[in-house]
Amino acid sequence: MIRIFYRQASDIILVRSLDELGTLDRGSVLWIDLITPTGEEKRAVETFLGTEIQSRAQAEEIESSSRYSEDGDAVFVNTNFLSPAGDEMTMDPVSFILTPGCVTTLRENPLRSFDTLQLRLQARPEEFPDGAHIFLEIMDKRVDLDADIVELISNDVSQFSKRINQQEDINEEFLLDINQLQENAMFVRENVVDKQRLLSNYMKSKRCPKDPELRESFNVILQDIASLINHTNFAFERLEYLQDTVVGIINLDQNRIMKIFTFISLLLMPATLVASFYGMNVALPAQNKWWAWIAIFGFMLLLVFILWFVFKKKKML
Repeated sequence: MIRIFYRQASDIILVRSLDELGTLDRGSVLWIDLITPTGEEKRAVETFLGTEIQSRAQAEEIESSSRYSEDGDAVFVNTNFLSPAGDEMTMDPVSFILTPGCVTTLRENPLRSFDTLQLRLQARPEEFPDGAHIFLEIMDKRVDLDADIVELISNDVSQFSKRINQQEDINEEFLLDINQLQENAMFVRENVVDKQRLLSNYMKSKRCPKDPELRESFNVILQDIASLINHTNFAFERLEYLQDTVVGIINLDQNRIMKIFTFISLLLMPATLVASFYGMNVALPAQNKWWAWIAIFGFMLLLVFILWFVFKKKKML
């Protein structure tokens, strides 16, 4: 699927036909959005831009240190857009090709932020004079969505903290939930740091427009990203603290159980010793008396009480 946005007078027009691409003036095209493009669509856009478009496999194989590159007048940016999917995070790879006046995006899945921007693009065309402003708006909305994800993680951390304070369902499963949330926080941090590095490289490039307002907007996004990184680090540290607390509570519960079993064993040990003596097949004092079992049983209870009293006095219970 291909969507082409070009400027006509004061309006921005959307076309979905590949045949119309060859009839458009390159200077009027602001945004080419490719969603799971066919080979024919990719070749037509490559011819129109005069540069090669990376495949999804090539974009995913690029190392994090090489997600930004330049070739002639084109700037290539590869990043991932995160989306919550239940307890985990899904990553949608998105590639940007920035050429003078135009931005080309390549993605495999629909993204709500792109659909919203495309509606705004036609409703308020005066806000988007070129492709760099569209790229700015995409990154700005993406950072806002990342901020929402960080807020969701912070809310989950607060809920976990309340569960720990109330000692509600503190078990191994709860510990696994904390570990999953740590993984999500780590994904978010890596993704945000990746965008910070990409935008910093783009602003340092000679191919970045010199428009002061545009550069100031990019600086604001970088400040927002720095703030998000701090919040994510704080959430991750809280999760580590909660994890240590849960492990400590589980260990205390296990120690308490072992303490109870040990105390019961110690209480019964003297009585068991007496019972084993009188269970031997040898002559013992008062063995044939009718009251012998009462005396033995009472003596066993006395030993249990004495041992319990000693433990209680030494505050070992």
